[in-house]
Amino acid sequence: MKTKIIVLLLSAVALILAACSQGTSSAEEPKVLRLGHIQSESNAWHKGSVRFAELVSEKTNGTVKVEVYPSSTLGSDRDLVEGMQIGSVDFALVAGVMSNFYEPYSILELPYLFEDLEHLEEFVYGENGKRLQEEMLEETGVRGLEFWLRGPRELTTNKLVESPSDLRGVKIRVPNIEASVEGWTAMGASPTPMNFGEVYSSLQTGVIDAQENPIAFTASARIHEVQDYLVKTDHVFGYVQLLMSDKAFEELTEEEKEAVLEAAEEARNYQNEIVFQEEEEALQDMLDQGVEVIEVDQEPFREAVQQVNEELADKYGRELYDTIQEMRE
Repeated sequence: MKTKIIVLLLSAVALILAACSQGTSSAEEPKVLRLGHIQSESNAWHKGSVRFAELVSEKTNGTVKVEVYPSSTLGSDRDLVEGMQIGSVDFALVAGVMSNFYEPYSILELPYLFEDLEHLEEFVYGENGKRLQEEMLEETGVRGLEFWLRGPRELTTNKLVESPSDLRGVKIRVPNIEASVEGWTAMGASPTPMNFGEVYSSLQTGVIDAQENPIAFTASARIHEVQDYLVKTDHVFGYVQLLMSDKAFEELTEEEKEAVLEAAEEARNYQNEIVFQEEEEALQDMLDQGVEVIEVDQEPFREAVQQVNEELADKYGRELYDTIQEMRE
C-alpha cells in the first residue's frame, strides 16, 4: 500500500512539474513583431533592418523577436503605414509616403530644399526632427524611431538631359507625392506616379521614359539595365524612417521599449555607415554596365522649382520650411 501511495505521489509531482514546465515555456515565448520594407535583400535598408532585428533580440534577451520582410512582401509603402495604424504591421522603413498621412512631411520632399547632406543631418538629428516625429505620432498613431540617411536622388533616363528644357515630354515615374509631381512638372517633365515595383517593366515597355531615386536604390532594382543616362541632379537629399506602430510599442514592457529605442539608434548608425559605400559600388556597377553619367549645372533646375516650393510651403508648413531655409545661413 505504501509503495502504491509513493508511486501516486511521485506521479502527481511529475504532473505538477510538467505543468510548471509548460507554463514556463509558454511565458518565455517571444513577442514576434514584423518589419516590412520595399527594398531588395542586397540593399542597405535590408542590412540595417537585419541588424536592428539582431540588436532587439540581444537587448531584450530574446523576449522580442523581429522578423524582416523585404521586397514589398508586406505591401507597398502606403500599405505598410496603414498596417502600422491598425496594428497588422509592427515596424516599417518608409520614405516620402508619410507626407500622405501627415502633411508637414511634404515639406521634406520639396526638390532642392536641403543644400547638401550635412544640411539634412542637422535638421533630422536635431530638435526640429524630433518635434516633427512627435507631432506625427499624435496625428497618425505611427511612432518615428529613427531617420536613416540615403544618397541624393538622381534622374535616370533614356534621353540625354542637360537642362530643364530637355525634360519636355519626358514621362518620368515619381512617387505619389505632390511635391514630386509638382516639382517635376515645374522642371518641364511629365510626371507619372507609380508604385516602384512597376518601374522596371514600365521602362522596358516604354510606358515611362525615366525615373529618379538614389543610386543604390536604382542599381539594386537593376533599373540601369533599361536606362542609358544617369543625370546628377541631386534634387532631393532624403531619408528613410524606421517607424513603429504605436499599438505594438505600447504592448511592450518598459525594458523592452528602451531596448527597441537603443537598437533603433545603433541600427541607424550601422546603416548610415554602409549606405554611402553602397552608393559608390552601385555607381561603379552602373558605369560598368555602360550607363553614361551626365554632370549638369543644377542651378537652372533649382530655379525652376522655387515657385512651386513657395506655394507648397504655404500649403503644408511655412514655419517648417522657413526653419529649414534658415539653417542654410
